[in-house]
Amino acid sequence: MTRKISLSTLALLLGLATFSPAQQTPSISVDWNKVLLISRSTPTLQVVVNPMLRRGSPIHDQSFAALKALGADYVRYVPWLPYPRLAVAELEKGSWDFSLIDPMTTDFLNATEGHSTIMNFSTIPAWLFKTDKPVAYPDDPNQVTWNYTQGTELRDPSGKELGDYYARLVSWYTKGGFLDESGKEHRSGYHYSFPYWEVLNEPDFEHKTMPQQYTERYDAIVSAIHRVSPQTKFVGLALAMADRPDMYEYFLNHANHKPGIPLDFISYHFYASPPDGHDANVWQYAFFDQADRFLAEVKFIEAIRKRLSPETRTDIDELGVILPGDGEENALGRALPFTTPEIYWNAAGAMYAYLFMGLARQGIDVIGESQLVGYPSQFPSVSMMDWRTGKPNARYWVLKLIRDNFHAGDKLMETTISHDQQETAAQAFLTPKGKKLLLVNKRNHPVEVVLPQEAAHAMLWTVDEATGEEAPRKSQADGTTVTMAPFAVTVATWPSAQ
Repeated sequence: MTRKISLSTLALLLGLATFSPAQQTPSISVDWNKVLLISRSTPTLQVVVNPMLRRGSPIHDQSFAALKALGADYVRYVPWLPYPRLAVAELEKGSWDFSLIDPMTTDFLNATEGHSTIMNFSTIPAWLFKTDKPVAYPDDPNQVTWNYTQGTELRDPSGKELGDYYARLVSWYTKGGFLDESGKEHRSGYHYSFPYWEVLNEPDFEHKTMPQQYTERYDAIVSAIHRVSPQTKFVGLALAMADRPDMYEYFLNHANHKPGIPLDFISYHFYASPPDGHDANVWQYAFFDQADRFLAEVKFIEAIRKRLSPETRTDIDELGVILPGDGEENALGRALPFTTPEIYWNAAGAMYAYLFMGLARQGIDVIGESQLVGYPSQFPSVSMMDWRTGKPNARYWVLKLIRDNFHAGDKLMETTISHDQQETAAQAFLTPKGKKLLLVNKRNHPVEVVLPQEAAHAMLWTVDEATGEEAPRKSQADGTTVTMAPFAVTVATWPSAQ
């Protein structure tokens, strides 16, 4: 999602970055008798297929090891359009080939064993659409192409052909194989379980899909998959642009679906998009200003969902930052040197932690950070792994810190920061393992905060610039005043009986 900042706003931000009036140290107070809500939120991530995740890649083993170590649920897996040979099992009608697709997919399923996953083979075979001529794709599976998804109208308007493709794809992984269009048997031997399937990705961008079109395609795919995998639940929409009320109004209206079609989840995405040519002094305002606007959009979307289909849950499964250089690489068709300072990973991680707080307060079910692996030419600013070293960066460690400490069923308690200051954010949780406080420094300079008196000897786990690509630093509070480094994320924890 792209957001723009006006010149007047940018001037204000730059002014704020150079002028900070003297302020009292903010103090945090928690009313442990006032529960805001019981958390429904699960922090997680998405894994997007690209060549760096193929076997033989210099960071393949480390990336899947990091995914396994995270132990997250609702992990989203997306083979997608830039790599047709890695994402589409039937590139030509009647010609099925999983040889390049299976290794990454089975590596993913093995790394997430014991945890729920959301599968999303998002790219529809091009031959299923009406096009002026056959759509070409590279012979090299590692070569990027951005024009594979052509056409807006299915050649079979009933959607049966579309549904059959996805039913066979799911059968390959869950039923040991399938019979193709000509009755030929294809055997895989796989018997994985697919608890969730997300239907397509960013249809508002791909194929310029309108609400009625998407709903018809969703129904066709869901009906077909349900016949071969009855236990699977479904995630719908996966919108690139969250501010599409027409999509929510149409899709969430059960009257617009065939009888019996489930609406288990809706999903949509958010990426902060800062101005070009600027650094952390602008990011500290741009990231969090845009995050606040997104949180307001979520409130609006939730009102539509609750009105039309309150039983439907919400999965916000792509959250991150896309720096301007990523789009420039796509336009040029080649990689550019990644010169962004290391503090960027902390700034982007702090934004995710801030969004986790805000989305948990709104009762969002799944809060997904994007994405495990990116690299120059493939959205490097969205990566959670360092493509040079194979080590997790601060974005990964922030997610793991939150994943290890906060779970659905925790109680969100009323939390107040004095002086109405905007530099830090805090949320207290009452958990089965004690009282916990999630703290975020939103600024590119150190800040002090005063913890509640009962947290004077709390254990602290922190991700900041000093932790780099290492696990969160453990320390113990010495009194109630804590200094947080730029864009630091800290979890303070102490026993409930204290």
